[in-house]
Amino acid sequence: MGDSFSTATTLDVNGSEYRYFSLERLAEKHDISRLPFSLKILLENLLRHEDGLDVTPDDIEALCQWDPQAAPETEIAFTPARVVLQDFTGVPAVVDLAAMRDAMTALGGDPGKINPLSPAELVIDHSVQVDSYGQADSLDLNNKIEFQRNQERYSFLRWGQSAFSNFRVVPPNTGIVHQVNLEHLARVVFGSEGVAYPDTVVGTDSHTTMINGIGVLGWGVGGIEAEAAMLGQAITMLIPQVVGFRLTGQLPEGATATDLVLTVTQMLREHGVVGKFVEFFGDGLDHLPLADRATIANMAPEYGATCGIFPIDEESLRYLRLSGRSEEQVALVEAYARAQGMFRTAGQAEAEYSAVLHLDMNTVQPSLAGPKRPQDRVLLKDAAQNYARHSDEIHSDREPKSGAEARLEDEGGGTAVGNEAVLHAPVARVEYKGETFELTDGAVVIAAITSCTNTSNPAVMLGAGLLARNAAERGLKVKPWVKTSLGPGSRVVTDYLEKAGLMDDLEALGFNVVGYGCTTCIGNSGPLPEPIGDAIREHDLTAVSVLSGNRNFEGRVHADVKMNYLASPPLVVAYALAGRMDVDLTTEPLGEDSDGKPVYLSDIWPSSHEIQNVIQESVTSDMFRSSYSSVFKGDERWNSIESPEGDKFAWQDDSTYIQNPPYFQGMPKDAPGVAAIRGARCLALLGDSITTDHISPAGAIKEDSPAGDYLKSKGVQKVDFNSYGSRRGNHEVMMRGTFANVRLRNLLAPGTEGGWTRFQPDGEVMPIYDAAMKYQAEGTPLVILAGKEYGTGSSRDWAAKGTNLLGVKAVISESFERIHRSNLVGMGVLPLNFMDGDSAESLGLNGGETYDIADLKPNESTTVEVTATDEDGNTKTFEARVRIDTPKEWEYYRHGGILHYVLRQLAA
Repeated sequence: MGDSFSTATTLDVNGSEYRYFSLERLAEKHDISRLPFSLKILLENLLRHEDGLDVTPDDIEALCQWDPQAAPETEIAFTPARVVLQDFTGVPAVVDLAAMRDAMTALGGDPGKINPLSPAELVIDHSVQVDSYGQADSLDLNNKIEFQRNQERYSFLRWGQSAFSNFRVVPPNTGIVHQVNLEHLARVVFGSEGVAYPDTVVGTDSHTTMINGIGVLGWGVGGIEAEAAMLGQAITMLIPQVVGFRLTGQLPEGATATDLVLTVTQMLREHGVVGKFVEFFGDGLDHLPLADRATIANMAPEYGATCGIFPIDEESLRYLRLSGRSEEQVALVEAYARAQGMFRTAGQAEAEYSAVLHLDMNTVQPSLAGPKRPQDRVLLKDAAQNYARHSDEIHSDREPKSGAEARLEDEGGGTAVGNEAVLHAPVARVEYKGETFELTDGAVVIAAITSCTNTSNPAVMLGAGLLARNAAERGLKVKPWVKTSLGPGSRVVTDYLEKAGLMDDLEALGFNVVGYGCTTCIGNSGPLPEPIGDAIREHDLTAVSVLSGNRNFEGRVHADVKMNYLASPPLVVAYALAGRMDVDLTTEPLGEDSDGKPVYLSDIWPSSHEIQNVIQESVTSDMFRSSYSSVFKGDERWNSIESPEGDKFAWQDDSTYIQNPPYFQGMPKDAPGVAAIRGARCLALLGDSITTDHISPAGAIKEDSPAGDYLKSKGVQKVDFNSYGSRRGNHEVMMRGTFANVRLRNLLAPGTEGGWTRFQPDGEVMPIYDAAMKYQAEGTPLVILAGKEYGTGSSRDWAAKGTNLLGVKAVISESFERIHRSNLVGMGVLPLNFMDGDSAESLGLNGGETYDIADLKPNESTTVEVTATDEDGNTKTFEARVRIDTPKEWEYYRHGGILHYVLRQLAA
């Protein structure tokens, strides 16, 4: 390693000496005090990895001279200290590593080179589903079913844990990856082998950014990019713009961290921060607990930023002690951060930023977000109106109902036109668990305290418990059609809820613990009770979910639920009590008490003072130490799973979970170069905000879908289908699931919803997978046409992998979300943007054309000419912007993908 700027020196921490690269010494040559905290971390990373090749003195100079207003154009190499994975994305990552060992052998190389070089930690948290709820034994039942469904996957991960060095697995039933990362895995500052340096991380989940709350720079990447990082490849990136977000004041009575983050998300989405860093600063941080910071950092993908980071300060140190870190570690973090000018103190000079937004936290009001995007914040007092407006849009083409299917309001109901009463929404009469009730539009059928965003935060979790206690004392009960669930982010949460005596109160309302995992937020909400699900489908009811998660995209939570709202845990409990979305909780009662008197939300909402007192009495560092003392050991179920042995995996042809992917079959030793795209057909013509959930759903597999047909052909019963997310180790399932979201609308097949397209040129409507296979048999390449924000949402590598395996060679959109664009390049798919002002619609493209894309010149082509020829031979030529953004990305594309590039490098 080089040290052109002579910054290597030593740091003494309580008698232990560490070597480090001093920013203070660098400041003797450059004014770097003005740099944001996040860029100082990047700068140290460059100093420590300077080698004259990936990192040069010019790269370091460029970052020192960072211009906040300049458009990003300088590429640098960022080398994260570690990689964190969850099992939905981690299984395919380990599958790829196993396949790379086979491919390395075929290329004549050493398969032992396929090994993580940096610490890689995988937390199994995405597989538990809410099959049982509202019962004392729901946790055990769901855990039992989880192991039955996923035994093959878990056996494979146990093999990986022994076959690969530097790779550890946190077993199921422990917690959510981001909370485990925050509470235990994060080092904040490493002291490895006598060298001190910042903890930095990339993860195979968008919400890796949660760790930014404690001052660790990290973000989500696709599994393919994470695999490359594990294998020692630096992540190439452009030096970003950094948007500063000044926080002042403190949250008022009645507002929660959830309300704060929904406000921040809306503000930053409106400002536009895609591809940028966001950094929080200001006097408001003096009043912002670490858990609230983590809540805000968690939702960086929702506001579109690469990261949403907070600096290290006294609150960070307090949390490290609370969460059971050693005093030696806390001392290292403080000494290092102070020595590097990375420690925030009250009243310090502000850094320079590309732009600055400001929020006075005193102005934050109770809020939700929905019904299908996390950035669409709505005030609690306006939520009923918001529901009504969106419900009207959904029902605009509803067929008039009559008889038993419709409610006919008479003069008592009050709605009439002339002498004829108006037919209103359908009503379903349902019998369930000994009760009979009417189910109508707006019914909240899922109320879930779920996801890492809020289940890491004692204030909102204990607030939910206190609200439940107050509700139970007034005799309120959850409506019988509501599926309730509590999915704590770690076992520490259960410990403090029990110590506070609030678990019994939550359970009295049906909020029993259903599992320690993502559950509802990832689409693992499980089945609705059969009578309720049947009623929704038969009467075409618009059912609603309210969840404390971070994602509410269409078709994500449950296929039968059309509208989804994000809310704080206390509001989740409140809507479960109300049972309806078309009620104004600020003015209308939740229900009646045992005396028949109305009970309002304000009557049972706990005060901030009460919540803080319970936190002080109930949350202790001993809980964290006890919970994490054996975090990698697992329970009896985990340890009883048999797993194969050996450095190379023994693939099983009859497995429906784990298959050797075809990426490396017939792979030549040399890069194939950039291939021409000629005579391509459009597989899908899509609109705006197409998410990675639309492209590669994670939830339930429909029985009559291509993936369902495949599983049935292998003898798998419907009850054992599991989810797309759990079957990501099998490319046969995932190819069939690509573009299979039940809410996808392909304009090539108007009038359809789901994974349908029109095969060209004969016009037959068929499943997208079937059409793609027909095109492949003909040797016809494919393109996707799309609108703005293509690929928003989770950092789902299968959204790019599936696109590649269907034969798609290029995606032409108006804009991309950051991670998905990178993933497309990483899978050898060409990302193109329409030029500003252009779109498929403005260019008159209907998807029926054939497409020719002019030859590309690596490292030179910034735009490319695309020619569309319709069935009559008429042509339209337009320019598109090439979104291969860095020289390293051109290398990946030239090799056919990032894994092929890495494999050839290691084989050589």
